[in-house]
Formats: sequence, structure tokens, C-alpha cells
Amino acid sequence: RTVPLARLRAAIGMVTQEPFLFSDSLAANIKFGGGDAMPVEEAAAIAGLDTDVSAFPAGFETTIGERGITLSGGQKQRTALARAVRREPAILILDDALSAVDTFTEERILSRLRDVMRARTAIIVSHRISTVRSADLILVLEGGRIAERGTHASLVAEGGIYAEMHRRQLLQQELEAS
Repeated sequence: RTVPLARLRAAIGMVTQEPFLFSDSLAANIKFGGGDAMPVEEAAAIAGLDTDVSAFPAGFETTIGERGITLSGGQKQRTALARAVRREPAILILDDALSAVDTFTEERILSRLRDVMRARTAIIVSHRISTVRSADLILVLEGGRIAERGTHASLVAEGGIYAEMHRRQLLQQELEAS
């Protein structure tokens, strides 16, 4: 209540499952929201977008169309992630921000994000265990209330909701691999 709203908003970087993008270049979309804390190319690399950009006809200057129509769902999410990371906010909120990428790409992005998240508060909302397993504290919600809390290891050991989700997701990964 004592922090001015503009200052609070400036301290938060948020990436949602369905990010909003503009009919402009990829670089302009990453730069949107201000700040010059980090070069566009570095932010794109952290977000795992760098390999995609090299295949775009004009690289970072490629126009992505209204709402990012020319991008896949994962590319849209990674563009928004690069935008948030580039600002180097004190608080980083990822709301199912990696749901449109495969688990291999997700792991690559998360490994790049670990250094970024180490220096700030990160709040990650996800249905995937792989996204949250290295968090310091995991809260499991059921019916709008906290049903379980702990680390990945402690929650798996408890054998509750989280452990069941973990078991189902491991089984699904095994089925997809075969």
C-alpha cells in the first residue's frame, strides 16, 4: 500500500499463456514495455527464441502480424518471455507461460532462466511438474485453496495430489517416447 502503483508495475514482468503481440517487428515486440536493461538478442536467447529468429526472413526485423499471427503458440510465448526478461524486473510472473512448447524446449528455456530467476522473485503457475520441480516452494491448489506445499521431493514423498500428478505426467512422457 505504501509503494506507488507505477513503481510496483515497473517492478513486475509478467508472461501469460496467451500473450498480446503487435503487428510490428519481432524486435519491436520484444522491446515493448520499455527498458534497455538487456539487448534484444540476449533476451531472445534466454527465452529460447534465438534459433527460430535465424530462420525468419528478416531476423529480428521480421513483421509478425497482428497478435503474432505468423508465429506458433510457443514462439508467441517465447517472444513475450523475452520481452519480460529484457526488462530485468524484480518480480517475474510466468502464468502457464511455457504451455505451448514441448518438454525438451521447456527444459532448455528453464535452464537458461535459472540465472535470471536466481536474482529475483519468480512466481510460476503451471500444470506441468517439469516446470516447477526446481522451485524453492511449490503450492498445490485444489478448489481455490492451498492443498499441499513443499519442495518437489517432499511433495512426491507425501503421496498426495502432487505425487499423483507427477506419476501421471511421467507415465504420459513414457507413452509419448514409445
